[in-house]
Amino acid sequence: MDSPSTSPNLALAAQAAILALPVTEERRMADCIRVLAMDAVEKAKSGHPGMPMGMADVATVLFTRFLKYDAADPRWADRDRFVLSAGHGSMLLYGLLHLTGHAGMEMEVLKNFRQLHSAAAGHPEYGEHPAIEMTTGPLGQGISTAVGMAMAERMLAARFGKSLVDHRTWVICSDGDLQEGISHEAAALAGHLGLDKLTVLWDDNHISIDGDTALSFSEDVLRRYQAYGWAVKRVDGHDHAQLAAAMAAATRSKKPTIIACRTIIGFAAPKKAGTAGSHGAPLGADEITGAKSALGWNAEPFTIPEGLKARWEEAGRRSAGTRRSWLKRLAKHPMRVEFERAMAGKLPENWAEGLNALRATFATEKPKIGSRIASQRSLGALVPAVPEMVGGSADLTGSNNTDVKGVPAIGPGNFNGRYVHWGVREHGMAAAMNGMALHGGIIPYGGTFLIFADYLRPALRLAALMHQRVIHVLTHDSIGLGEDGPTHQPVETIASLRAIPNLAVFRPADAMETAECWELALRRTEGPSVLALSRQALPALREDATENRSARGAYVLAEAEGARDVTLIATGSEVQLAIAARATLAEQGIQAAVVSFPCWEIFAQQDEAYRASVLGTAPRIGIEAGIGFGWERWTDAFVGMNGFGASAPAEKLFEHFGITAPALVTAAKSLLGQGPNTQGQSK
Repeated sequence: MDSPSTSPNLALAAQAAILALPVTEERRMADCIRVLAMDAVEKAKSGHPGMPMGMADVATVLFTRFLKYDAADPRWADRDRFVLSAGHGSMLLYGLLHLTGHAGMEMEVLKNFRQLHSAAAGHPEYGEHPAIEMTTGPLGQGISTAVGMAMAERMLAARFGKSLVDHRTWVICSDGDLQEGISHEAAALAGHLGLDKLTVLWDDNHISIDGDTALSFSEDVLRRYQAYGWAVKRVDGHDHAQLAAAMAAATRSKKPTIIACRTIIGFAAPKKAGTAGSHGAPLGADEITGAKSALGWNAEPFTIPEGLKARWEEAGRRSAGTRRSWLKRLAKHPMRVEFERAMAGKLPENWAEGLNALRATFATEKPKIGSRIASQRSLGALVPAVPEMVGGSADLTGSNNTDVKGVPAIGPGNFNGRYVHWGVREHGMAAAMNGMALHGGIIPYGGTFLIFADYLRPALRLAALMHQRVIHVLTHDSIGLGEDGPTHQPVETIASLRAIPNLAVFRPADAMETAECWELALRRTEGPSVLALSRQALPALREDATENRSARGAYVLAEAEGARDVTLIATGSEVQLAIAARATLAEQGIQAAVVSFPCWEIFAQQDEAYRASVLGTAPRIGIEAGIGFGWERWTDAFVGMNGFGASAPAEKLFEHFGITAPALVTAAKSLLGQGPNTQGQSK
């Protein structure tokens, strides 16, 4: 198949030539994938049959000759990682798992493809089956996350040795994956680092939903990847010998490898092959009958002949001996206990001792520092105690303060460090951090400015969906960053992050709360965390260091002197303003309590009695240097932003926009019917 053209006539002619060749047993094994994809999509009346039909030969060569896996233990730590970045072709993965004998992907599961509670969901979902390495579907995420998996493998091999960690990462991706900007970021980094154990199998079918990819895509992809520092190869994606030779070469390469597998989407379909018509809809009964006839397939729907099923199940056991040998090495390895602890995601014993000592120091010294600086001091206590913590920054190390003295960075060919210079690649960074967490053995944290959370949001959302412990250090969290102006002032970002399910957003008020929030983020194994940190210095508000008071999301920092007249609720840098307003209100005979509210999500999970004890029954007013979206859940009034910021020194901006203690006093009195309503205003 030399021609790049996707003319339907040429595609059908190429298909006819392939179908005219003698049918090998390997081709017949690939046909098993094709018919399962056709049958499942047809029964569901929904799905994407074209990609599995086109990539069946590629997947067959990979799973029968190269991929290191054992269907009896799909979570074996030293298995190869396989990522279906083109997640819309999910039946390719489900068919492979069924055929290779993975428990939990029986034929009844395939018959319930895309149905409620089925492990065979519309797109692969992490956690639905142990052999699904990640949730894919949003194009570009899979290939970029795989870069993080490959990085994790190299870093853990440097830590524990090749006898415990020596595996590859394989990706099947689509044209669409390679168009998404995130894949450019991640691929460039992979080439820079020389991730030689990463191989991408590109489904080069030249078809997108709108039609021929030539409508919008004319670059030379392989030259682009060569420029990134990858090894490249182009093959006929239906020729098993070419595929095997290219994959074998990839295993010997000193660079990451991309193999362009020229395929026919919807292979074997008599009319829809090579067209967008086979991409995202059932083929229909007539087309399926024609396709099966062309393949010489006579079995009933959802039926795999015993001989072919036996060959596939044999492939599912091909690495069983390799796994047993690895288990023997693990049993004798001097670092076995530490390896198993790290891979299980368990923190070391006494890991928090240094952090507790730091909190005691904060209580005594009462430092007035930015929470980004307090975060760096917290990391200085945590990173030496938790060897699987791996940090980094998107070219903002000196601003995010994510580095720790004495902890080296990784670089091309050198993976002994624990810090990553991600470059200006927020989205790629976030996806690769997901890959590190999914791989296991690493707890990643990475930094950028809070405003650039919008650059990485899709990957952060996937981390929440997959319940991964990934920590984002997002600094310069408000108009308090000052002169850089409204382009860098994230007035709406906190609210948008709080809208993501299963994401914990921490906005600490001082050094003590920052250390507490770091502890909570590390303890949180069920999802990602964001630490929104200030550039400007914040006064110390606490003298106690025994209890982690942030652990319940919100707490009464200063109770009213007597019955509450009003409750002032604040986060981050505005808690100090609430404390000052409380004192002024007391002078005017109004008793106010101050609630520090570092994490809405954790507070929402507390029992009703605790929430009532914190919030009280008096009128409530919130203050935060951002828009008020979401605050109505907790308060009766709000002081904050209602537009974009401006360029000026921070103290001038807070005064200009009315986010001050006097403004909070006025707003509280207005809420109580004692004065005009003068809340924070935006220009």
